Amino acid sequence: MENELINHQEPNELKPATETLLVLNIQTNQVEMVKGVDKEGNLQKVPPQEKKDNDPLIRVDKHGDIFSNFFSNFYRQLKNPTHFNFFKVSEYDAVNTANDLQKYVDQASPEEKEKLKDYEVLPQHNNNPKNQNTMDNNTDNQEYRFQPEQIDWKTMEKFGLNQEKLEKMNAMDALLRGFKTNTLIPITINLGTAVSKMDVRLSLQTGDTGQVAVHLHGIRKEPSLNNKFLGHQFTDEDKKNLKETGNMGRVVDLVNPKTDEIIPSVISRDRLTNELVAYRAEYMKIPDEIKGIRLDEHQKQTLLEGGPLYLEGMTSKKGELFNATVQFNADKRYVEFLFNNNQNQQQSQYHHNQQQAQPTAQEVPKVFRGKELDDSQYEKFKAGQTVYIDGLTDAKGKAYQGYITFNKETSKTDFSFNHSNKLKEEAKPTEDHKTQTAVNTQGKTNEATKNVKEPLESKQQQPASQQQEDQQKKVRKPRGPKL
Repeated sequence: MENELINHQEPNELKPATETLLVLNIQTNQVEMVKGVDKEGNLQKVPPQEKKDNDPLIRVDKHGDIFSNFFSNFYRQLKNPTHFNFFKVSEYDAVNTANDLQKYVDQASPEEKEKLKDYEVLPQHNNNPKNQNTMDNNTDNQEYRFQPEQIDWKTMEKFGLNQEKLEKMNAMDALLRGFKTNTLIPITINLGTAVSKMDVRLSLQTGDTGQVAVHLHGIRKEPSLNNKFLGHQFTDEDKKNLKETGNMGRVVDLVNPKTDEIIPSVISRDRLTNELVAYRAEYMKIPDEIKGIRLDEHQKQTLLEGGPLYLEGMTSKKGELFNATVQFNADKRYVEFLFNNNQNQQQSQYHHNQQQAQPTAQEVPKVFRGKELDDSQYEKFKAGQTVYIDGLTDAKGKAYQGYITFNKETSKTDFSFNHSNKLKEEAKPTEDHKTQTAVNTQGKTNEATKNVKEPLESKQQQPASQQQEDQQKKVRKPRGPKL
């Protein structure tokens, strides 16, 4: 194991200046020194007052990339990593530093304890909390988990791949960060007597012996939802969510088949391959802000529970306002946007497109011309039904009403003063409304009211008062020639 290699200590005369880890147990407020992680994922530690000269502490390389890769692997081995805060310190002065830190924690206020986060080390080199508080930094700040020389290139060659090809396909970055490739990769498997070609997603995973193995994620016709997945039996609602949005929408207990450990997790469907993917709930990172919208604690909790969250008034990179549903995706390992046409795009991309799903259509709007639809109206509107809406106001401040329908082909809202299913003889009010809108908003002229100065009321086509009648009948006398 990697820990055993790092725990090995050299003779004192050759011992270089090294660093070790201190741990603060969030639940007990106790500061201790880290020895390692046992096979069950329990943290091995020793109190500073009980530290003996021959007690082996975990030793880490102080160089940035090497430390980041080590700590990420170390963190993943822990059974309850979120119960602890870790700090990298000099091994030479570790005991004194641990004692000083304990004194600080014992007397510190909650606000002062928060300042410790500036010194805490986190997996994937996200040491600065500012690097992970918005959705725009989902993967940009993550350190590489693997190095190119760790890849089994002989195996890659059997698939018709090499480093140059993967770099040209922009696949190397995701692989080295420990993710699946963002796109489907065409491979060829030559068995001598038969040659097979297929599209797969690739990933790198560390085996039990520490060797880095190449994993192929082939395309499935459909996800396996009728069988148990890591001990979980899918409900009808689970199946519906996974098929429609790609995310199951809740946290469930899964069973590790090797250790029988029960792990609360979220589940998503790989939209390119239909493979089911689980992700530990304790590893979920929820941003503080999404496209200009600051999340409150209730909204964060909704996302932490795996549920969808509808947000309005977000700002795109082009500076345009938009609305969308967001949700944590176990396959991508971050909060994603869910747009209305996500499902249709996914179906076409399983077999025909090698680009990762990038939906661009706008979410069905809940507000039309300043009027917000109630829940009942919005459900019908999203379903493509025609909805009656009143309380609209034209440019002159006069109220009007009509019918709206969402056009899924153009992603736009169609408006009509008259329901399309009404009889033609009932369409007379439509002309009234058209007159009002044409005069008040579009600046056009109605012969019967062209001299009326006030804005027309709803359905008005004739002068509505004696004053308007006088205005309409008033005829200007032609002016004489200038002298």
